[in-house]
Parts: sequence; structure tokens; C-alpha cells
Amino acid sequence: MSRRLVIEADGGSRGNPGPAGFGALVRDAATGAVLAEVAEAIGRATNNVAEYRGLIAGLAAAQGIAPDASVEARMDSKLVVEQMSGRWRIKHADLRPLAEEARAASAGFAEVTYVWVPRADNAHADALANEAMDAAAEGRPVRLDAPPGGAADSAAGAAAEPSAEPAGGAARAPRPPATGWSAPDTAPTRLVLLRHGETTMSAEQRFAGTGDIDLTGTGHDQARAAARHLAGSGIDVVVSSPLRRARDTAEPVAAELSLPVEVEEDLRETDFGAWEGMTFSEVRRSRPDELQRWLADTAAAPEGGESFAAVAERVAEARDKLLARYTGRTVLVVSHVTPIKVLLQQALLAPPEALFRMHLDVGCLSLIDCFSDGPTLVRSLNDTGHLGPAAG
Repeated sequence: MSRRLVIEADGGSRGNPGPAGFGALVRDAATGAVLAEVAEAIGRATNNVAEYRGLIAGLAAAQGIAPDASVEARMDSKLVVEQMSGRWRIKHADLRPLAEEARAASAGFAEVTYVWVPRADNAHADALANEAMDAAAEGRPVRLDAPPGGAADSAAGAAAEPSAEPAGGAARAPRPPATGWSAPDTAPTRLVLLRHGETTMSAEQRFAGTGDIDLTGTGHDQARAAARHLAGSGIDVVVSSPLRRARDTAEPVAAELSLPVEVEEDLRETDFGAWEGMTFSEVRRSRPDELQRWLADTAAAPEGGESFAAVAERVAEARDKLLARYTGRTVLVVSHVTPIKVLLQQALLAPPEALFRMHLDVGCLSLIDCFSDGPTLVRSLNDTGHLGPAAG
């Protein structure tokens, strides 16, 4: 029976594309012992390129240990796992030769399976990739001499024992994983905010809350335009509100990027209660006092509905979950006018009243860079250039 090995691999880019690096390690599947590690900076590249390079390095390291082993390759890149498993086609030209190189590196193994794992379960490889990028930024060699231990290895029952050095890498005892969103860094987590395409309600400027509304033909065109525009933008993750108009906007983009759509419930639109389907003028005529309270106080809510203060709380929680889960990545967030305004208002440290001072067109893009050890930076707001001259 062939030996069983586990590869853990990751890659990252600070800028996407930007300064990039990868990390990989090989474990004994039976004991969890770390048998080899490798980390390397690769210059300017995208996250996806760096992730493929990490996989290739891990496969090469495993070949140096047991070329006829049965191998399980674990990564938190859904794209690489699905493409290498043959379930997704490889659209982007830059990734095709890397996939072929990975297949060549796996030749001779008794079996290779590719498994997606949550980012938190790939912390060891992630830490190696970040060490490679740190070393390049500081002009020093990669350090593979950290003390043994660390939560990731303890959880796996790994023994802290070095072994033979694989080609292109260095062997050492396990290093602690990255400490998550609270750790200092210089690379942002980028939130690309896309408001859903046009609906009949938005076209008529009616309050549209948690009801499931279809996109119009124009709305579908706007979604496809966003997909074309974002095709080469280095997006790693697509996250959507659960409402149909957002999901139908997210799907063409995700298909263009060969990514799944993840649904985040707290990115849904405000529940406008009794105002649902009404225009601003209709609410002003029929519920003037209620409207005045709503305009004066973000804690006030329409009858049977939700206040902007409540929306802000849940949207902030959703944002923080994304930042913790996808630190250093580029995340497309497909949502609605209020949640996107909240994210922009909070990024700017603006007062809640700023929600009433922003305008967001359907299908628009906004961009926020979030640094774990510093400020959030709004880089664009209400960008409709991808929609053509009729936008806005």
C-alpha cells in the first residue's frame, strides 16, 4: 500500500496583482507530522497565480518524499481546487499553463485528490506565504526557523520534526499560523461593492426592501456589463445578498470568474415594512410624521420595518466576518443601496446622517480597502463607467 501524504498550499498577492508569494507544506497523513515546507516570493502576480504556484511547490515537495504516494492536496482556493478536479473549466490564459504544470508535477503519484478547506484550516500554508511576501518586502531571505508549535499544528496532532529539504524549499519545524484580523499588515482586504441591476421598483424609484424582485432586461444587461468589467480584476470571492435581484446580478460575474456565489444573509436590503412598493412622495402624503422621524433619526423605522441603525449593525457584522475570513483577498460584495451606503459611511467615519447624502446608481461599483492595522480607505464611489454613456 502506498504512503499517504497531505499537501497544504496557499498563495497571496498584496494588491492583486501585486507583490506575491506562496507557501506549502507536506504532512504524513497518518501522524500529521510536517515532513517538508517551502515558501517563496514570486514577484508581481495575482492571488490565483500565487495559489497555483503554491500547489505546484507542494506537489514537488511531496514527489521528493514519496513519488508513488497517495496525495490529498488541501487549499482554501475554491477556484484552484475545482479547476484541478476538472469540475470547472479554466478561462484565464495565465492559469492554463500553471494547471498543466501542476498536472505534470502530480504524475507518478498513486492518486491525487483536491480538497477545499476553510481559510482558518489552511493557516499554516497561509503563514508561509505571508512570510515569503514579508521577506521580499524587507529584502531578506525567507525565514523557516520559527519555533515549533502553533494552533494549526496542535489541532492536527502534528509532530514538530524537520526532515529532508525538498527541491526549491527548506525544511523546518512548524511555525505558528497567522493570527488573523488583529495582526498588523500592510496589504488590504479589498471590498468591491456592486449594487444590483435595475428592477421595476428601482426604475420607478419605489422603496424596495426584503421582497424578492426580478431584474429588468436592463438590469440583466448591467449585470453582464459588470461581469465583463470585473473579469480581469483579480477577485477571489463573490458574496451576495440572499435576495434574487442581488443573486441574479452576482451570478454572471461569478460565472465569468469561475467562482461560486456565497450568500450572506446580513447583506440583504432594509425591511421597509409598510412603505414597501411606495414612492417617497406617496409616503410623504400618507405618513408625513413617520417619514419625518425616519429622516431625523436613523434609529426610527417605518411601521413594521427596520431602522437604518439596525441595518448598520448587521451589515457591520457581515463585513467583519468577511474581513476575518478573507484577509488580504479581494471580495466582490453584491448587495443593495442601503448596505453599500452603510459600508461606505462607516469606512469614512462619517455620521449616520451621511446615508442621506449619498447617491448610488443601480449597477454601480464602489471600492473600499480595509487594513487590519490601520484605516479603511474609500477608493471609489458610484462608479458607473462600465455601464456605458447611458448609466446614471
